[in-house]
Amino acid sequence: MVVDAKRSYEECRRQRLEENRKRMEELNLGRLAQALKASGPKPSPMKQAKRPTQPVDPSSVRVRRSSRVASKTPPNYKEVPIEPLGGPEGYYQRRDLLNRFYASDEARQNAIERAEQIESGLGSDFPTFLKPMLQSHVTGGFWLGLPVQFCKMHLPHKDEMITLVDEDGNEFPTKYLAKKTGLSGGWRGFAIDHQLVDGDALVFQLIKPTTFKVFIIRVSELTDNEENDTNSDVSPLERSTKRIKPSRK
Repeated sequence: MVVDAKRSYEECRRQRLEENRKRMEELNLGRLAQALKASGPKPSPMKQAKRPTQPVDPSSVRVRRSSRVASKTPPNYKEVPIEPLGGPEGYYQRRDLLNRFYASDEARQNAIERAEQIESGLGSDFPTFLKPMLQSHVTGGFWLGLPVQFCKMHLPHKDEMITLVDEDGNEFPTKYLAKKTGLSGGWRGFAIDHQLVDGDALVFQLIKPTTFKVFIIRVSELTDNEENDTNSDVSPLERSTKRIKPSRK
């Protein structure tokens, strides 16, 4: 019984397959499928898997060089630290940025007021301006921006070397950038040599077209000492001049 049932199932299955094959031939479904496959869009080359490339040994590749420089030694692009323009001492130690001094608002304002007294005592024969010191001026970047209007009226309209003269008569050459209206190279040496800190106030007096006389008013000056000097016959300019002479190591 089981064998007869199995044979009948196989015969029915073969009969259905034969009927389906004949129907597909009558409808030409096989040819249509092949035609659609042939006329269909081809796969994009970008979608094909890329073959892994083998790493190239740089030492095995010949460097192309111009015939004009073939005989010259290849340049060395290793970074070399640039020291500021030399001042009287010729060498400046790096500031410890972790030990920055931060002036209080009261001390900063006090230094500005004393600097205004100095500026007013200089007269009007030479142009002057006052510049309070910030951290960016005396640590880290060492960039000193100057008043734009003052630069347009009194300073060169192109990059120039400008000399800063301190109270001892020492000269410090600095690089003035006209488009940025500020002092770049050389200012770092001046700031470190005179131990400038945040809150100090500087008065710049243009005594020549490219020379500034610089008066330094220390934010750390004690107000008690200033009050004692006020009772004397010494002028404000002379009092500040006594204090701003930098200490030398």
